[in-house]
Amino acid sequence: MEYTHLGRSGLRVSRLCLGTMNFGPLTPPAEAHAIMDHAHEIGINFFDTANRYGGRQSPPGQIAEQEPHAGWTEEIIGEWFSTGGGRRGRTVLATKLYGAMGDWPNEDKLSALNIRRACDASLRRMQTDYIDLYQMHHIDRDTPWDEIWQAMEVLVAQGKILYVGSSNFAGWHIAQANDTAAARGFFGLVSEQSIYNLLTRDIELEVLPAAIEYGVGVIPWSPLDGGLLGGVLKKEREGRRRVAGRAKATLQRKHEQIAAYEDLCDELAEEPANVALAWLLHQEGVTGPIIGPRTLAQLDDAQRAVTLELDDDVLKRLDDFFPGYQPAPEHYAW
Repeated sequence: MEYTHLGRSGLRVSRLCLGTMNFGPLTPPAEAHAIMDHAHEIGINFFDTANRYGGRQSPPGQIAEQEPHAGWTEEIIGEWFSTGGGRRGRTVLATKLYGAMGDWPNEDKLSALNIRRACDASLRRMQTDYIDLYQMHHIDRDTPWDEIWQAMEVLVAQGKILYVGSSNFAGWHIAQANDTAAARGFFGLVSEQSIYNLLTRDIELEVLPAAIEYGVGVIPWSPLDGGLLGGVLKKEREGRRRVAGRAKATLQRKHEQIAAYEDLCDELAEEPANVALAWLLHQEGVTGPIIGPRTLAQLDDAQRAVTLELDDDVLKRLDDFFPGYQPAPEHYAW
C-alpha cells in the first residue's frame, strides 16, 4: 500500500479509503469485521463512514440481522474497535454529520447544537474518544461559518476531533469556509469528498482547482459510478449483473464509450474497476478514492489499482472516451 498526506495536513493516509456504507443492511457485522481486519492486513488505514449509514433497506430477498437504522454502521465499527488488538490506533477514522438523526428540531444540519450532539453520539456508537476526520456531509446555507467553526474549534480543544473535512461542497464553499477559518486562526478544511470518476468529472471545473489551491485533499466517492466502470457490459453478458434505474439510462446513453473503455481494459489485461481507480490516483489533488467492498475478494481486487501505472497514451485515450473539463472559467470563456 502507498500513503500520502491528507491535503496540506501532516496526517498520512492510504491511497485507498475503505468505505463502510454497505456495513449492516448489505454486509452483515461479522463480514464487515473481517473486511476491516483484512483492510489493515493489506495496509489500508483510512476508513470512512457517516452517522446516517446503516439506515438503508436490504435488497429484496435479503434479510438483515437486525432492523436497519441510522447509526448502525458506526455501531458495527465500534464493536470492531472494542475487540482490541490495536484496531483503533491503526485506523484513521472519518465520519460525517448533517442528515437528520431524528424528527425533532436541531437533530440535523450544522448548528452548533447539532455539531456538539452529533459528535458525542458518533463517539458513543464507535466506542472511541476521538474522531480523526469530522466531515460535513453537505453545505448548510442557513448556518453562518463563524458558528460552524466555533463549534468545531471547541471539539478540537476538547480532543474529540482532530481535523475537519467537507463533502459535496462547491468550489466557492471551500473558499468561503477556509477563508473564514483562516480569519479565526483555525486550520479549516483539510479534505473534500466529491463524486468523481471517468463518467462524472464536473468537479474539474471549480471544486478540484479550489481544493488544490487551498490544500484540501480530494476523496472521490462513487469512483466506479455505481458499477458502470467496473466491467458492467461483460457482467451483463455473463448474467452476473442486471442494470436498472438511473444506471440503466446512463448505460444506454454512454454505451459506446463504456464498450470502448472495456475493450481498452482487455487490451491492457487489467480489470476495468482497477483502471478506473488507477485513473483517479493519477489526477492532481486526489488523495485516494473510497472503495466500498461487500466481500473480501472485492477488497483484494482493489489493491492492484495502487500500483497500476497508466502511461500518457492510455490517459489520453481515456480522456477521448470520457472528455473532462478545463478549470473554470477557461472551459467556457476565452
